Amino acid sequence: MSQPIPEVLLPTGLTLGYVEGQLALIGEEREYGKPLSVDFVSGKAAHRRQFGGGRGQLVAKACGLAKGVTPSVIDATAGLGRDAFVLASLGAPVLMIERVAAIAALLSDGLARAAAAEDTAAIAARMCLRHGDAAEQLAILVADAEFAPQVIHLDPMFPHREKSALVKKEMRVFRELAGDDDDAPRLLEAALDVATHRVVVKRPRKAPPIAGPAPQHTLEGKTSRYDLYVHRSLSR
Repeated sequence: MSQPIPEVLLPTGLTLGYVEGQLALIGEEREYGKPLSVDFVSGKAAHRRQFGGGRGQLVAKACGLAKGVTPSVIDATAGLGRDAFVLASLGAPVLMIERVAAIAALLSDGLARAAAAEDTAAIAARMCLRHGDAAEQLAILVADAEFAPQVIHLDPMFPHREKSALVKKEMRVFRELAGDDDDAPRLLEAALDVATHRVVVKRPRKAPPIAGPAPQHTLEGKTSRYDLYVHRSLSR
């Protein structure tokens, strides 16, 4: 018996439905690509869990995971939960916050399947989800989840480029649902108020920092970088 489909408002051309047992966002394939779902058990998530590079990964370094240090992390722009899953697979308790109802529904479905699978049940147990707008309600959502916010991870949507044909189809779905994160400065401000130790912001490598206080440190990868805003050391 299939699960009921969550009732969420969607743009014309997109629907929610079950595809091979996974809740998915479905649209015209030429425009939006294959159905979009959250799968923490197999595929890319499984490969990254087994071969991704452990605590040497850029997101893990940025969030302060080191030998003997495993902070609690809030992913306040959870998206499809990929970074959150990596951090949880490395032992960190993670609270995912997602403001788009349809994406939150995909996350909830993916999390339930991960909790039921032997290989990922322990990881899923370290992850929890809240649907809400972190820029507006971060402190309330964190209090509701009874979560200790040591590190807050942000990955705001980068503004539109003119050559929209170059935007990946998956990203097109996100833009249809969420638009650009015009409130990124407010989100950063909220995160700095709530995080006890640090805020990390993922940016395209050559993009300017979010408007507001300057980051104290940056970590650069091949295509992206992390801007670090540090309140205090995680080793204490």
